[in-house]
Amino acid sequence: MTWDIERIKAEVTADAASAGSLDALEAVRLKYLGKKGLVPEMYAGLGSASAEEKRAIGKGANDIKVLTETLVVERKAVLALSVKRVDAFDVSIPGVCRGVGTKHLIDQTIDEICDVFECMGFVIQRGPEIESEFYNFSALNIPLDHPSRDSFDTFYLDAKDPDAIGRHLLLRSHTSPGQVRVMQKHNPPMAVIIPGKVYRPDAVDASHSFMFHQIEGLLVNKNVTFADLKGLLTAFCKKYFGYDVKMRFRPHFFPFTEPSAEVDIQSNIFKGRAGKWLEILGCGMVHPKVFEAAGYQGQEHSGFAFGMGVERIAMLKHGIGDIRTFVENDVRFLKQF
Repeated sequence: MTWDIERIKAEVTADAASAGSLDALEAVRLKYLGKKGLVPEMYAGLGSASAEEKRAIGKGANDIKVLTETLVVERKAVLALSVKRVDAFDVSIPGVCRGVGTKHLIDQTIDEICDVFECMGFVIQRGPEIESEFYNFSALNIPLDHPSRDSFDTFYLDAKDPDAIGRHLLLRSHTSPGQVRVMQKHNPPMAVIIPGKVYRPDAVDASHSFMFHQIEGLLVNKNVTFADLKGLLTAFCKKYFGYDVKMRFRPHFFPFTEPSAEVDIQSNIFKGRAGKWLEILGCGMVHPKVFEAAGYQGQEHSGFAFGMGVERIAMLKHGIGDIRTFVENDVRFLKQF
């Protein structure tokens, strides 16, 4: 049996060029290379051919096979480019402009407050959110029968305290434990600011939350007095709230400071509360018991500490009436700041 090899090559080329889809191109491949295609048929007839015919048919079949495979690959590439994909990018369509995100108002407030104290020489430090009773209470001169140690006021964990038999770890209820941790690691003089989350099992309402943020400040050196504390906080308030701010220090009690005070201010920047005294922070001289727990011996050093609620500062400054709006992720609220 003889085969017109050149004619078959021409047919393969014409069939491949006329295939208008991938399915049609697959049909061309099967026509020549499939199990019942032309090339297998040529190979099958070699058994009855003469030696000279075998050489000619074998070479021709191989050439047709190579040509078909090459044309199918080339045509497939052309068809793929001509088919418009549903998910393809159309570079002629104007792009969609997405809004640029910003820091959350709480993070902004923390950064603003810390920036003021950094300009006055303070260094930012961080403390763990999971604490022991020693750091959260005992080292801060908070007695065993103090109400704040009760499970109604503190989130206790199932995890046991490895350093106190029978006691459990807890979520810190204030940032004050950072004072003791910093003093244990560093010797005076020091001036640190400690921001972070704190946790208390309060019922959630417009002014309370089970998780909020505080910023703790600590300064320790020789001959530090309450006058230094008043001067520092006065400088902070004037820088942060405006130089027309009015301040007053009211006597108060905190177990970890003595004497202690709360600071109230009046400022025209408070929307709807101009002329009213508003509490913003607590402060005092570090109690000797706290120095003792931190490993500071003798009376060589003195210092002061202060703490403020970040949400309260942000609410007062920006006229926000509900603490829950900070965590609702309402873009309409967040993008105002």
